[in-house]
Amino acid sequence: MTAVSPVVKPVSQMRITPGSTVNIQDISWEEFESILQELGEKRSLRVAYSKSTLEIMVPLPEHEKSKDLISDIVKILLKIAGKSYEPFGSTTFKRENIAGVEPDACFYIQNYQRMIGRRKLEPNDPPPDLAIETDVTSKTTLDAYVAIAVPELWIYDSKKLRIYLLRDGHYIESDNSPNFPNIPLTQIIVATVERAWQVGTVQALKEFEGALERSSF
Repeated sequence: MTAVSPVVKPVSQMRITPGSTVNIQDISWEEFESILQELGEKRSLRVAYSKSTLEIMVPLPEHEKSKDLISDIVKILLKIAGKSYEPFGSTTFKRENIAGVEPDACFYIQNYQRMIGRRKLEPNDPPPDLAIETDVTSKTTLDAYVAIAVPELWIYDSKKLRIYLLRDGHYIESDNSPNFPNIPLTQIIVATVERAWQVGTVQALKEFEGALERSSF
């Protein structure tokens, strides 16, 4: 009997419908690194890796709007709070042999000075102080953030913002952000995202900034 070899196609040739997620089990760290090189940096799909599972997701168009809007909201919050920062977008963060993840957006706040001028991450660089994900509910992605040790993670999904804080190796859900204390983010960010669909992004951000400047937060 003739042995039949499995047909193996590069991940870059996979056709994944926008809004879909594909999980591939039993992926080694070396295979994960190879897949990242194959996919390159200029791509629409996103990946997460944890516990030998590779997750590949292709965002919907509305995902991109929410991502950009919430990133702009964070910049306004930081400006009004008088905090310096370094944005690192969708950089791939890794913990060698354990996990890798690509936020929709992320910010260095407490550690911003250390990251000034960085064109690529170095092995001993800290994780971002704040990471943002939209439309993410998978355990693979959350496990990857725990392994990378991102101290604060925001997840916007189904018109709801959840704030997660890393405590003793686990994420706990919180009503408040240590980076923006006393601001009801879970209410005002959701309202601003919904407002942007009604009046446009620029107008919604203007209204958001004006409301913050007039508030007593």
